[in-house]
Parts: sequence; structure tokens; C-alpha cells
Amino acid sequence: MIKEIISTDKAPMPVGAYSQAVKVNGFVFVSGQIPIDVTTGLLSSEGIHKETKIILYNIAAILEAAGSSLEKVIKFTVYLKDINDIKFVNDVLKEIYGDSPPARSTVEVSKLPKDAKIEIETIAEA
Repeated sequence: MIKEIISTDKAPMPVGAYSQAVKVNGFVFVSGQIPIDVTTGLLSSEGIHKETKIILYNIAAILEAAGSSLEKVIKFTVYLKDINDIKFVNDVLKEIYGDSPPARSTVEVSKLPKDAKIEIETIAEA
């Protein structure tokens, strides 16, 4: 198994001991992303709809650095502080994927890094 660590300055740098993504065996595993605006380095608190878009923008940049794209996403795992916010996530994913969205798991959690309201991790084809 050959493992490639993926890193780009077009997405927020990790805030802990992990990589932005790892590419292995034809897949890209993107670490959980919270809505950090890469231009300011600050956590967005503009509402789940906008925060989901920021996260997907950052995921797209990481996937691009790995030679992949949002079109090649196989699965999202979404962590929400309030499960009722899933309707906003659904709206954004529908905007991007229409009637052909990737697989997804959604989990309500009590706390996320930097007290974010949402975090998304991704698996994509390389």
C-alpha cells in the first residue's frame, strides 16, 4: 500500500495531528472539515447553509490537490450539533448533485472543534 499525504494552502490547515487528506488505493479520504474561511482563517457563523458551502469549497480544494473533485465523491459523513439543520445541508447538496447525490451518514454530536455547528468528512475516487 502506497499512501500519499495531501496538503493544499487553498483549504484550512489542520488544527491537530492529522492530514487534510490521504490518497490510497484509488481513493481520497478527506479529514473532517469545519467552516473555516480560508481567506481569513476564521470560523464562519453565517448559518448552516453558508457554512456547508464553505466546507464544500474547502473539500473541493483538497480533492483538487489530490487529483479528484466533488463529482467523484462517494460518501459524505456529516456531523451536526443540531440534527434539524440537515434540511440546510440537503439544500446545498441538492444544488450541487441534483438527483444523484453521494451516499451519506449524518450524526448529531454534542461538540465539534472550535465549537463549530457542522463538520463534514469525505471519501472520493482519486
